Amino acid sequence: MYKKIGIVTGGGDAPGLNAVIRAVVKTAVCEHGMQVIGVEDGFEGLLGDTCTRELSSREVRGLLPRGGTILGTRNCGRFSTRERVEDVYHEAIANLNKLGIEGLIVVGGEGTLGIAAGFDRLSFPVVGVPKTIDNDLACTELTFGFATALDIATEALDRLHTTAESHDRVMILEVMGRHTGWIALHSGIAGGADVILIPEIPFSMESVAEKILARERAGSPFSIIVVAEGAIEVGGAQIYQDSGRSNRAARLGGIGSYCRGRLEELTGKETRCVVLGHLQRGGRPNAFDRMLATNFGACAVRAIANGKRGVMVALQAADVVTVPISEAIANEKTVPPSGQLVQTARDTGISFGAPDEAKCHRNADVDPVISLQCEG
Repeated sequence: MYKKIGIVTGGGDAPGLNAVIRAVVKTAVCEHGMQVIGVEDGFEGLLGDTCTRELSSREVRGLLPRGGTILGTRNCGRFSTRERVEDVYHEAIANLNKLGIEGLIVVGGEGTLGIAAGFDRLSFPVVGVPKTIDNDLACTELTFGFATALDIATEALDRLHTTAESHDRVMILEVMGRHTGWIALHSGIAGGADVILIPEIPFSMESVAEKILARERAGSPFSIIVVAEGAIEVGGAQIYQDSGRSNRAARLGGIGSYCRGRLEELTGKETRCVVLGHLQRGGRPNAFDRMLATNFGACAVRAIANGKRGVMVALQAADVVTVPISEAIANEKTVPPSGQLVQTARDTGISFGAPDEAKCHRNADVDPVISLQCEG
């Protein structure tokens, strides 16, 4: 039985991080008699002059509805460099031993859990908790933070609908998701989008333009488009607003603005773009994310108390299980192009801008039977 464990939050912030911290502390202290040490500023808090603090039940009161993370987080730093990274790990482990921390709960996405796997390879006990609004981690059906980000994107679409219809405009909403289209797909269906553009289905601007013009011919002079930041045009590449540095990953962004310009050229319609950006990350977690984060935090402590290590808690078939961290980060979980949700979107008239959809759009206002067959 461990007497003292640590908790660290890394990568981009997400609604529900504080709920995990709260659950870890309450479970560890009340159920297992453990002491919990919070590592501040991500893994950087374990290097040099360490930055940590003890977390008691009193310190986590009121955290359940609070956004962000009281421990702070980093998505870059010395663990992100390729030079002498083994020395960085050994320094961190030496500091953990000095602090008396016997095991570490790591809350983060693919990059953060990749660092956690490094600790496991060096025989330091770690248990991971999956966190990302992108929902792109393998082995878990959902990550906390995704549901709240989805709510925010859907509300934005509801608001864009009214102004788009009032002005007969094309409105584009660019959402996060990195290299996957989960947020775009789910919010596009929930928010009644006409076009959804995701990385998993390369799109043609001509096909998107045909969809908009077909709607106009059918008496709907406005259109709503949701585009994932990593969406790719056929024959093109992802668009970045920052090419990155040695210790910082490249940053996606700009696809919405690109689509706006091209669609105005192709359709002649006034087109506006809204980039939702970090609004998806901030603020209060919704009820589902609070519940999921709490469940994950409690189960992570239970796992480490039972001697498990090198594993991540995961949601599978409504139950929380543990899976090897190495499997969780081995592959990115992407949207299946022929999956049920994509098919449902197509069945309800949503276009993904694929080149073979262009002919369907051109015929959409001519023959309803052809339209149903093509969209399906």
